[in-house]
Amino acid sequence: MSVLILRSKSLEDTLRIGRIIGEKALPGMVIALVGDLGSGKTSLTQGIAVGLEVPDEYYVTSPSFTLVNEYPGRLPLYHFDVYRLAGPADLDDLGYDDYVFGAGLTAVEWAEKIMDRLPEDVVMVKMKSLSDEERAIELSSRSNKSFELLKKALKEGGFA
Repeated sequence: MSVLILRSKSLEDTLRIGRIIGEKALPGMVIALVGDLGSGKTSLTQGIAVGLEVPDEYYVTSPSFTLVNEYPGRLPLYHFDVYRLAGPADLDDLGYDDYVFGAGLTAVEWAEKIMDRLPEDVVMVKMKSLSDEERAIELSSRSNKSFELLKKALKEGGFA
């Protein structure tokens, strides 16, 4: 497994990390976001949306009650929040596989609840609050395909 540990010193850093991920995203990329409430999962996804060129009139929020939000962009962004899922059958009702194996980038908050439904080449992003502003962000992947692309871009962007 490949691992990259980043430190975000501010909300702006978190948004920038997300933007870099969005800029380098490939069709079918899945980002699995894990972390406590308030750790920055939605903020990172907002940055991803900027990198995917989601139009400004779309404000990216956590789909806590709708479970999935779709945003147009260079690639479509499919933003899941699976915290309230009762079970895997709920994913089927949402058409989860169509999103994950589709042409966009899928970001899944609370991904630890559906580990068995994540694809092999998923990029795991574990977020931890270090203070009100600082975050430890650990990216890992079992597959090097998407991960190496992101790792290189994040290093070039001044992270890592």
